[in-house]
Amino acid sequence: MKKILLIEDDSDLFALLKYNLEKEGFQMAGAQTGKGAVELCRREKPDLILLDIMLPASDGLEICKGIRAHPDLAHIPVIFLTARASETDRIVGLELGANDYIVKPFFVRELIARIKIQFRQPSPPARPLKSGGLELDRTACRVTLGADTLSLTATEFKLLEFLMARPGIVFSREQLLDSVWGHDRTVTDRTVDVYILRLRQKIESDPANPTFIRSVRGFGYCFNEVPQTVA
Repeated sequence: MKKILLIEDDSDLFALLKYNLEKEGFQMAGAQTGKGAVELCRREKPDLILLDIMLPASDGLEICKGIRAHPDLAHIPVIFLTARASETDRIVGLELGANDYIVKPFFVRELIARIKIQFRQPSPPARPLKSGGLELDRTACRVTLGADTLSLTATEFKLLEFLMARPGIVFSREQLLDSVWGHDRTVTDRTVDVYILRLRQKIESDPANPTFIRSVRGFGYCFNEVPQTVA
């Protein structure tokens, strides 16, 4: 049974979501304040976090930053539930590491569908994907660069996996959105650029002159297969 941690200060919405998600078969934990939220996440070890932004005692954006900075929590999907609806707010939320951004008011069935997308796992092959010193192990959900293990969010991992599995093929932003985020989404093409930038900062020695993920002007992105380094 998947555990969801809900941090939402609206008592009515908290009760509504708890009822419907438990009815859907999820185990629920949560709080109605942002105080001690990162420690609560560490203690509960959820499979997914639903996080309001405007919270008493702490800001949801800061909580998300704390989650992404914590080695035990960085891999957990985070979905923002918020009344902040501007494009800037969405981009800031995604840049801080959120996997999805849902604007209030929303339909509960849509939220459940979005949650299930985060839990959707393809059957991983046993063989890891390798390029240069970069290795992606789909079985262990781990990415290494040389001797270093990289801390990637779930969506960063899915995007890198999709590109690495299809080296040399150029994908448009719309194709990447459909393949990685799915059709049940409200994110924009700009989302892809944000995640590509974040990936480059983690896997490239010089993000301004990337070796692995190449931009194709006017179309999208392509993964370059780099020969393995021979010791």
